Amino acid sequence: MISVRVENLVKRFPGGLALDHVNVSIKPGELFFILGPSGCGKTTMLRTLAGFYIPDSGRILFDDEDVARLEPHKRNTGMVFQSYALWPHKTVAENVAFGLEQQKVKKDEIRRRVREALESVRMEAFADRKPNELSGGQQQRVALARALVIRPRCLLLDEPLSNLDAKLRHEMRREIRRICKEHKLTTIYVTHDQEEALSIADYMVILSWGRVQQIGSPLQVYKRPANRFVANFIGETNFLEGEVLRTGAGEALVKTGIGEFRGALADYDAEFKEGQKVYLSIRPECWHLDITGPEENCVIGEIRDSTYFGEVAHYDFRVGDTALKISELNPRHMGSARHGKLHAWADPEDVVVLAE
Repeated sequence: MISVRVENLVKRFPGGLALDHVNVSIKPGELFFILGPSGCGKTTMLRTLAGFYIPDSGRILFDDEDVARLEPHKRNTGMVFQSYALWPHKTVAENVAFGLEQQKVKKDEIRRRVREALESVRMEAFADRKPNELSGGQQQRVALARALVIRPRCLLLDEPLSNLDAKLRHEMRREIRRICKEHKLTTIYVTHDQEEALSIADYMVILSWGRVQQIGSPLQVYKRPANRFVANFIGETNFLEGEVLRTGAGEALVKTGIGEFRGALADYDAEFKEGQKVYLSIRPECWHLDITGPEENCVIGEIRDSTYFGEVAHYDFRVGDTALKISELNPRHMGSARHGKLHAWADPEDVVVLAE
């Protein structure tokens, strides 16, 4: 296991700045995700960590060694690509053995380590098959085994599940986390899939236009987004524009177009002035619905439209001209448009006050 630190990393291309003074610290053995929309710089960051790109400035530290200008093969990282990149004419075992052969490892040692790597990804029974005889999930396991067999200091994954169907993606998420934790590997994983990151990451960074928007655990990023970009990118949310009435103890009372709301500051130490413009972020699942409700953080409206998914329903809830997205687990209000007005309210800890 190694720690990985990125310090003031800058990478420019002819089209513009891809990484803008990025700073990230990754603990040994951590499963760390890089997320963001297309063009945000996440793949550039991963390829710079791998050594395929040389940064214009900044440092990349593997423990205390600066590898920013070290050739890829000297960094001892394992890379798993989106396309798997398996040799079609080689067997599974031969694909996994390729890196060890390049390192001039003895044949007996190669056989032993290939067997161990295939066992770790539960593919030992497929050692003699060719890649075209495997499913997408099996090919991904082989690509993982090939990266693991060289005993890398750090494992780098570039959207490894994007070519799989939904069921296989769910299965492979658990497998990737199991493998990384069993091998105690520091792992850096690029994806645009928020659900994928929330379900298996230890920590994550959100990028936009090459800049860090937030770093934190999945719970921190989802429950306390740093700004509107993060709140909107990770999951769904409702934004309400308002102005601060008063603040104190990490909270603020905010006046909006549909009423007053008490909420938690995204940054506990942030300072807001009375009358300052702010935004409230309230996740759809954080609303409660009933025919009556509390006085605080409560609005009255009606369901205009609904989409039923069995265990959950998504409502288009209207408070005057304001549309709110509300999700209800174990739905009780399907067809409530016929029943008139409903109260919708959110607990103060689920209302996040954002400066921008």
